[in-house]
Amino acid sequence: MKVAVVGATGNVGTAVLRALRDSDEAAQIVGIARRLPEPAAQPYDVAEWHSVDLADPASSEALETAFNGAEAVIHLAWLIQPNRQRELMRTVNVDGTGRVLEAAARAGVRRIVVASSVGAYSPSRDSEPHDEWWPVQGIETSHYSVDKAAQEQLLQSFQQRHPDIDVAWLRTALVFQRGAGAEIQRLFLGPLAPTRLLGRVRIPLLPLPQGVRLQVVHADDAAQAYLLAAVRGSSGAFNIAADDVLVAKDLAAAVRGMKVIEVRPAVLRAAMSAAYRARAIPADAGWLDMGMQVPVMDTSRAKRELGWKPRHSARHALDELIVGLREQLGTGSPALRGNDTSMPTTRPDPAD
Repeated sequence: MKVAVVGATGNVGTAVLRALRDSDEAAQIVGIARRLPEPAAQPYDVAEWHSVDLADPASSEALETAFNGAEAVIHLAWLIQPNRQRELMRTVNVDGTGRVLEAAARAGVRRIVVASSVGAYSPSRDSEPHDEWWPVQGIETSHYSVDKAAQEQLLQSFQQRHPDIDVAWLRTALVFQRGAGAEIQRLFLGPLAPTRLLGRVRIPLLPLPQGVRLQVVHADDAAQAYLLAAVRGSSGAFNIAADDVLVAKDLAAAVRGMKVIEVRPAVLRAAMSAAYRARAIPADAGWLDMGMQVPVMDTSRAKRELGWKPRHSARHALDELIVGLREQLGTGSPALRGNDTSMPTTRPDPAD
């Protein structure tokens, strides 16, 4: 089976390559990214590589060439930074997804699996698990959420026009692993965050948003879901998350916080907005809005229809991320090589 992976570097892409490498299903692997990794480094050495920039409208031809002969395409590429270049992000993330889909159809691909997110969902104020039928209209103050919802509309339209192609999209929770540490700091926290102190000193008072609840999935578990969806030829949406949901006490324990101070989200939002305007952090307040409003996901469909089961708890994945943040661990992809935690000044790899 030939499998092409768009966005095959970075946090999730690297984990998917590991899963494909260790699987008996993928006899040939094609890796696609804007900036290519060192081809001799693991796990990138298992793939034949193509450099494609999804921001370029002419990239469709290069994608079709890369997809030629593939039975499945896994599309992971998503531009998270720079926040301030909104048009560019929409071009890469939504328009780029359209180019991937149409190129796959022209190349005769019969199975497509796309990275969606819990962020595509409409707001929920409760903590009850919701299945894939919860509305998908996004969180209007989050550019990431709005674009993920737009991407899903595009996927549904494509599926209706191509009923002969199996199209699945995975609504993953936050995806963590050790190798995501440098990437998370660079994209969300910025170089000023004292992450090297995590786990080394006790935090006497830890401010957290009131009512915080987080779902997480380990990158290797997410990768297994992508592999299963590609192999089985599934269709529609699948929620992907670890079984446990993290709340304030779990987050405090993970970073050695002695006492949690619950702060109204509006107060934290104002502080985050001010820090973003001052360019002290790279992430805007829309990320907080999304994190506080997305629903808790029920993952029963993925377990039932894909045969997927998470091997890691959310707390385990979080603990790994904290180690990665403290040690500035990266995946080895170009954007992260050298433990780069600087604020982006040029357009980063869509695979990030």
